[in-house]
Amino acid sequence: MNAPFVRDGVAALLLVGTVMHERLRPVRHAFTYPIFQVCCDIERLGEIDASWFGIDRWAPLALASRDYGPRDGRALGPWMRDVLAQAGIPADGPIWLQTIPRIFGYAFNPVSFWYCYDRAGRLRALYADVRNTFGAHHGYLLSAMRHAPIEADTVLVCRKTFHVSPFCDVVGDYAFRVRQRGDHLGVAIDYCDDEGPLLRTAIGMRSAPLTAARAWRALARQPLNAINVIVRIHWQALRLWLARVPFYGKTPPGRSAAADSFLSRSPAPPSRGRSAMSDHEARP
Repeated sequence: MNAPFVRDGVAALLLVGTVMHERLRPVRHAFTYPIFQVCCDIERLGEIDASWFGIDRWAPLALASRDYGPRDGRALGPWMRDVLAQAGIPADGPIWLQTIPRIFGYAFNPVSFWYCYDRAGRLRALYADVRNTFGAHHGYLLSAMRHAPIEADTVLVCRKTFHVSPFCDVVGDYAFRVRQRGDHLGVAIDYCDDEGPLLRTAIGMRSAPLTAARAWRALARQPLNAINVIVRIHWQALRLWLARVPFYGKTPPGRSAAADSFLSRSPAPPSRGRSAMSDHEARP
């Protein structure tokens, strides 16, 4: 089962680990990169506001409300509570946001994850907050069948409705799995198009309470953590282009990029095939 990885009395965690991405066809293409993130209780952000970590202001590390959810700078907690209530999901406990913080003012997050718990500490919803390199964003709200607690073997499925990569069409579906155990946190995303499995992605992290010492140590080891994300995206895109992988370009006119109905939710079907989670565990 998924055991809460959050700690009593802690408002934020530092996550250190790796991200793995694998394309299965028409050519196999895979890479793994180190990364660090933060995971914060979005209703306790004031507790982590410090000289070295800013909330809605510049600091060496920072979170900006306008980077997430509605992207209009409003308080994130009430916004997500309203989203959950509209969907009828009984997530009345803490809400934690996993993301790459702004580093000296810059960040690019292909996806940030919101973990929505009930008062008993059970994970009830996952919100995948997606942004593409063209500046558009979209959210997928996922819950288990009948909004049951999300366990390590729960598969959360939604249709792909948002353009992310110019090397993938906007068809098919995503299957998400979340594993939370002790200080380990993992998310696997398998993408299938009309021809079957195409992409496998996994993020494996280890967590510890966020402190100034840990944050500066992570930054010293990966000073380009934020910039590297966008650089690596374009580098891997160039490699796919050179390999003559079919190119679909940007979202065609008339197809919504920043989605008018931005929530996609589906109950979990039985597991199908092997997930990236089985091959990729958190590395310190």
